[in-house]
Amino acid sequence: MHIHNFSKENSILNTFISEIRDVNIQKDRMRFRRNIERIGEVLGYEMSKALNYKPKKITTPLGIHNTSVFNDDIVLCSILRAGVPLHNGLLNYFDTAENAFISAYRHHKDTPEIFEIIVEYLACPDLSNKTLILADPMLATGQSMLATFKALKPFGRPKAIHLVSVIGAQKGLDFVTNEFPEDTHLWIATVDETLNNKGYIVPGLGDAGDLSFGEKLQK
Repeated sequence: MHIHNFSKENSILNTFISEIRDVNIQKDRMRFRRNIERIGEVLGYEMSKALNYKPKKITTPLGIHNTSVFNDDIVLCSILRAGVPLHNGLLNYFDTAENAFISAYRHHKDTPEIFEIIVEYLACPDLSNKTLILADPMLATGQSMLATFKALKPFGRPKAIHLVSVIGAQKGLDFVTNEFPEDTHLWIATVDETLNNKGYIVPGLGDAGDLSFGEKLQK
């Protein structure tokens, strides 16, 4: 897997990441969502450099300009509900993309440490020979990303796969590296070292879905 970890260099992402981590700034849900969206825009821009391009002639009022435009049919898939702001940020840049949505959540069994990923809803176009972008802000254990990828398999085989996350744990990175095809790209803003006993990233930021849209009753 090709891992693009942008925490290894200083950029405006540092500011956005510090704000979504901050327990005081997190109280402003609109600002939290907007920062996730802006992170999606930055990661989308960086990812655009790895796409395929074709030459194109543009007619201006004063002449002809030769340029290159990306030449990939993109399907953008996000995991509900936490993935919505990240999805919007990516869609701001890939505005012609087709869209897929999937619900995937953790179902805890007898203890907080043991859970399975439940997929209940899926809407997806044909993926055959297209560029698939899977967006999930938190790459903790990596199991949600893998469950989503498996659920999409009946819809066709994409020609390229890109994973996009805001914060990941090293364990999650190792997991998706082993489970996804070798030529998959992962675009991630920052990586933390550990998970707690509930599978949450530490120091992380908490529950991205709750911070974006309010706490849920389901646990």
